Amino acid sequence: MRTPIRSLPRRDFLAGSAATAAAALSLPAGSARLFGDEPATAVAHQSSETLAGLLHASLSPQQREKVCFRWDHVHPKFGLLRTRVANNWNATEPDVAGSFFTGEQKRLIRDIFEQLIAPAWHARFDKQLEDDTGGFGHGQSIALIGEPGSGRFQFLLTGRHMTLRCDGDSAEHVAFGGPIFYGHDAAGDTEEPNHPGNVFWSQAVAANGVFGMLDGRQRSQALVNTLPRENAVAFRGRGTTLPGIAVTDLSADQRTEMDRVLGLLLEPFRAADRAEARKCLDTQGGLDACRLAFYRQGDLGNDGVWDCWRLEGPSFVWHFRGAPHVHVWVNIADTPDIATNA
Repeated sequence: MRTPIRSLPRRDFLAGSAATAAAALSLPAGSARLFGDEPATAVAHQSSETLAGLLHASLSPQQREKVCFRWDHVHPKFGLLRTRVANNWNATEPDVAGSFFTGEQKRLIRDIFEQLIAPAWHARFDKQLEDDTGGFGHGQSIALIGEPGSGRFQFLLTGRHMTLRCDGDSAEHVAFGGPIFYGHDAAGDTEEPNHPGNVFWSQAVAANGVFGMLDGRQRSQALVNTLPRENAVAFRGRGTTLPGIAVTDLSADQRTEMDRVLGLLLEPFRAADRAEARKCLDTQGGLDACRLAFYRQGDLGNDGVWDCWRLEGPSFVWHFRGAPHVHVWVNIADTPDIATNA
């Protein structure tokens, strides 16, 4: 078993400018550090965006050629890089766990990741990564898009079952810096109906709890026969008839439970992203503007525990595909006038 790249114990961040800290990262191996014997990643209490700026400053010209891009860079295969989302892809060639990055840079990348994910979920994401890629950094790549401090800058982490990004609100109107993806294959492609060991299956259990509260008429509205394409997460806006049951057709207790489920969906992510996602949702009318659909297609074991389901609003998509294993696509904005590259 490969050991995930983890941050080393660190002191509180010493007073000083980000530029000074970045300079420490670029020192040759064996050079004295500003932080004594501690790694330069003693900046763990900084935001992911600040850490991404330090990472950007630490890169050599040769490294920048491989992983740094203009804000509007269009990749020949993936299209506009800063809006790309997929279930299994690499934005760049260098492997995070390989020799391309220095030890300090690898720790910075890990720190950025840890700041994006709520602490209670670090171990669960590490299990997902161990099962799917052999551990954090293995088979994963990064891209740094735009320039720190310019108002247009994004850190992008990609790999199997992961598209995560941070942008410090550079990308207007969107949550999470743009569409994201997370997933887990805990059993070698096809999982059992109860998804043993899958770190994200609890989200589907919670959503099925809402279905269990529905009466017969409501269930007939909520159940949909055919799954859409899982990457069909472009916004459909207002005036489009979405599948499933309208949240406004839920009773008060059902509506309260639906709000609890939304909280569980957002729980793995940092507080700033949770707040921004809710703000975007509120702008379009909140949960009352959404519909909830459960799909007969993809019901593993034909047990009526719906493996695939979707919560969707005018500019809100949370698509959970649980067959043959878990894929989750998330796309949230405060307006449907945002293009999606999936």
